[in-house]
Amino acid sequence: MANYYQTNFSLKKFHGWNMEEIENLIPFERETYVQMILDYMEKKRLEALQQNNIRNAYL
Repeated sequence: MANYYQTNFSLKKFHGWNMEEIENLIPFERETYVQMILDYMEKKRLEALQQNNIRNAYL
């Protein structure tokens, strides 16, 4: 149950969704959007890591 509230908080705080939008999601929509956000965050993390490795290679 805590995960449910944590996810709602994150969607609202960091992604600009309102509670009505979150509550009206069909369960599979919610899972899909959350997974898309997680995939995007992982992609950005890997890009930042790659950029950091490129910068460090020139030092």
